[in-house]
Amino acid sequence: MASRKLILVTGPTAVGKSEWCLDLAIRHGSPVISCDSRQIYREMTIGTAVPSPEQLSAVRHHFIQTHTIHRPYTAGMYETEALELIGRLFEEGHGTLVMTGGSAFYADAVCNGLDEMPPADEELREELSRRIREEGVESLRLDLKRLDPSAYSSIDIANPQRVLRAVEVCLLTGRPFSSFKAGRRKERDFEIEKICLTRPREELYRRIDARVRDMVDRGLVEEVRGLMEFRKLPALRTVGYSEIFDWLDREDGLDTPGLPQSLDEAISLIQRNTRHYARKQLSWWKRDPSVRWIEL
Repeated sequence: MASRKLILVTGPTAVGKSEWCLDLAIRHGSPVISCDSRQIYREMTIGTAVPSPEQLSAVRHHFIQTHTIHRPYTAGMYETEALELIGRLFEEGHGTLVMTGGSAFYADAVCNGLDEMPPADEELREELSRRIREEGVESLRLDLKRLDPSAYSSIDIANPQRVLRAVEVCLLTGRPFSSFKAGRRKERDFEIEKICLTRPREELYRRIDARVRDMVDRGLVEEVRGLMEFRKLPALRTVGYSEIFDWLDREDGLDTPGLPQSLDEAISLIQRNTRHYARKQLSWWKRDPSVRWIEL
């Protein structure tokens, strides 16, 4: 069998993965396979920084705005669909494929496989959701820190849905949530090369801050406003959307403590939370000795 390779290009948000991978894909005659857990949703465009129309037309992209926020989607589902696509593309004659994205859990699902997680328990989930509403997400964060310090240090704890799911799995199984991605590695019938792009911290933070401002200039508030009635869906409980939802609540007269006082404050919170997420992404990949690091 001819050599078959998947090049995974990851890195923190705003580092420049889309541009870098476009050149790489063109050199290899490969499409770009996205492993971004938010760019996959068709209702989310500005806040997820999907590739530009020019980038999408230059090379075929997969898993960009192909699913809907109205149907739950998991890393396990992505593993199945991505492996099916990869196998088909190899059969069509591609020797090297390019995959990129910042969602470490999705990337890990393709590279190493995931253990089968338990289905949601509606009664437990409602109880945990009630605690978030009444006590705030910090209550569940403290539980997660106690139940699974490894997951606490690696997942996006600014995302209430991620925290809820991690605590739910711990309570349902009696196992740490992180153990479901640390089991025996599944064998793949292709070579995997992992590349993580980086930039000096201050430069990366400037790029993050500028990207958030650009999103607002291009209509992020209007995009979020149009999704207001669906805000409780898991896909929308994410940085860039949650902060604007909260500000819109303030604009509508809700006087709950902790809501942003102004749009500028909401923007600052998005920038801060995105920088925090970028640090989490880098921490995840620094634990993988097979990663090759490239500083842009």
